[in-house]
Amino acid sequence: MYNYTVIMLDIKEEIEIILLKKRKSMRKLIEEMRNAGFDIQKSGTMSTQLTKKRIRFQTVQDILDYLGYELVIKEKKN
Repeated sequence: MYNYTVIMLDIKEEIEIILLKKRKSMRKLIEEMRNAGFDIQKSGTMSTQLTKKRIRFQTVQDILDYLGYELVIKEKKN
């Protein structure tokens, strides 16, 4: 029998932690990204999408890239 520990990624929490480290609000991030030419929704809509876990993967990648982070997928170690 296999013994696995599953850690679910809460992308909203992860982005909030990054924003705290960068001393930015979601509103400021969205404003900056829109000014930089990213096709990204308003901050209220973004927060709702993150809360409901209904956000596009590309949007998450764009946010992380803009903040200087990347999403890495790797095989779990036993």
